[in-house]
Amino acid sequence: MYEMKYPHLFEPIQLGNVLFRNRLFASPQDYPGLTAENFLTPEATAFYELKAQGGFASVCIGDCVVDSKYGHAHKFMLRGDDIRGRVSLARTAQAIIRHGAVANIELAHAGKFAGQSGQEQGVIYGPMDGEGPGGIPIRAMDEAFLERIINCYADTAAFVKQCGFGFINIHAGHGWMLAQFLSPENKRTDRWGGSLENRLRLPLAVIEAVRKRVGRNFPLEVRISAEELTKTGYTFDEGLEIAKAIDKQGMVDLINVSVGHHEDDGASMYTHPNLFLPDGVNVHYAAEVKKHVKTPVEAVGALTDPDMMEELLASGKCDVLQLGRQTLADPDLPIKAREGKADEVNECMRCFTCFHNSSLTGVFYCATNPVIGHELERKMDNTKRRQEKVLVVGGGVGGMQAALTASECGHQVILCEKTGELGGTLRCERNVPFKQKLDRYLDTQALKVNRDPNIEVRMNTEVTPELAREIAPDAIIAATGARPVVPPIPGIDGKNVMGAEAVYHNPEQTGDKVVIMGGGLVGVELGIWLAQSGKDVTVVEMAPQAAGRPADPEPEDAERMASTAGRMNDFFEFKGDNLVHGIALGKQMEKLPNMRIFVKTKALEVTDKGLMVEGPEGKRLIEADTVIYATGQRPQREAALALKDIAPEFYMLGDCVTPKNIMQATSIAYQVARDIGRV
Repeated sequence: MYEMKYPHLFEPIQLGNVLFRNRLFASPQDYPGLTAENFLTPEATAFYELKAQGGFASVCIGDCVVDSKYGHAHKFMLRGDDIRGRVSLARTAQAIIRHGAVANIELAHAGKFAGQSGQEQGVIYGPMDGEGPGGIPIRAMDEAFLERIINCYADTAAFVKQCGFGFINIHAGHGWMLAQFLSPENKRTDRWGGSLENRLRLPLAVIEAVRKRVGRNFPLEVRISAEELTKTGYTFDEGLEIAKAIDKQGMVDLINVSVGHHEDDGASMYTHPNLFLPDGVNVHYAAEVKKHVKTPVEAVGALTDPDMMEELLASGKCDVLQLGRQTLADPDLPIKAREGKADEVNECMRCFTCFHNSSLTGVFYCATNPVIGHELERKMDNTKRRQEKVLVVGGGVGGMQAALTASECGHQVILCEKTGELGGTLRCERNVPFKQKLDRYLDTQALKVNRDPNIEVRMNTEVTPELAREIAPDAIIAATGARPVVPPIPGIDGKNVMGAEAVYHNPEQTGDKVVIMGGGLVGVELGIWLAQSGKDVTVVEMAPQAAGRPADPEPEDAERMASTAGRMNDFFEFKGDNLVHGIALGKQMEKLPNMRIFVKTKALEVTDKGLMVEGPEGKRLIEADTVIYATGQRPQREAALALKDIAPEFYMLGDCVTPKNIMQATSIAYQVARDIGRV
């Protein structure tokens, strides 16, 4: 007999005159892949629809600008004040509604950070006079401009309601325009600045104007930063007063309690929590606000576990839970939790792959959910496939995803793993505190593989050509992985030398002082872990940049940074690095005085005293008890290629082709498995 495990999660809540089917709301997320006119595309519609289909009670479209002339921070903000976008908005709202969710949309204005509008108009409008990116002047909004802005919010609210949206989020946090007026940095001497009462005037006026236009019973929420977490921003004392003032006004149905500021790297690591922070890191802000207001309160920030979320609601810390990146990692979380399959929820690893790719390419991709970025393709795919016997060689990230997808497509799968555990080489990081989500992901994939009746798992089984012929598969997917590269320098076979993988398995074998060859992701993350454990850590990298540390810009990049888009963020995106995770690494290293990185530094020789290197200042010895190499991976192609002539269909994927990352492994495995039996 069915028993509801999460009664509080799935208790409906009424906001305004709308009944929401549960307490799980999808947070505002933009979709950078817009049309040339900044309208939603069919791909964007499918992106949002997938969350509604997964069971979320509300799905929110983010970054809808209310003033497209003066409010654009960047080129990819949705235009919410142009009637030409009505069809795309209406279709998207309907795509959300038809699955039983409420369509929500976030109204925003960039204010003094409206760099894109500044490039186009030659001027930026903000709370006070100043200078914006590239020297563009910022002019203080006068009374007429402020009245115009208030009307922009109200007009856009009425427009999106007409398009079918049944819920509106007014963004007054994270450094956007309304937050700029709330900030102590707003030192205007008129009625719109100075005291907190005056700083509240514009946000409250916007809320009042929107309420008048959409009607008394239409659900409204306002998003605030409970604390800005910047040197010049407000603390939680004022954040609480802001929430109380909004509550006292009595015109919103939900207060969304977030934190941080998008223009401050350190603060943004709490707005979008990184992997070094605990689950639910910001919930205590919402819990405290709830003690002081009558309006329902929404908590947000690193929420992935249904058990934790149930407890938060049951204990009265909040009324609604808002999930962001978790809706990408697993849009089906509500359905899985309700059906008693919470152990199959794919929890977000907070690796920022989604942020990086959306900035770089305009498309959200998820490291562990290969459907994201291909929602429309998946929805429209009605390909007929022959049912085949599929042999998957290797039970790492790519192999497990290939097996699961092949089974989903109706194939009979035999998965062979030469060790006694599924998960591959990444299992070596299981004892690293900030990598627990990675191990949870591997556990979840392994659980699903072992539960799948269409997948036969053979552990401790190395696939030879003879075994493959005996199995006689119709298709072979070789995911044989890669092994570490040992740098060819004198002394590398010394007793004081270890590979990164060996260190992860046996950290106690390292001395108190270590030097790591390789400043890529593996070397830097290993260095952080060892430094957190109290080791003295030095990382050396031949390239001019290590993970988490910016390189000196080349002349053409420096010129670009000084132009209209002159933020470091743009430089990193231009270089193709995972900017946001790099920020997380850099901020973590700032907390570790016992860790240092030298770039443009070549390892020459390992001695019994440490590592001899050559850098910009010449040759020198870095003394160390243990020398560690983290210098890349070499594909295990030979084992894979030995199987290439045995089955009609043969595929190689993942690190055995080119060592890359989890996203590449899962996405290629997913698509390769869907290609089997197509012809």
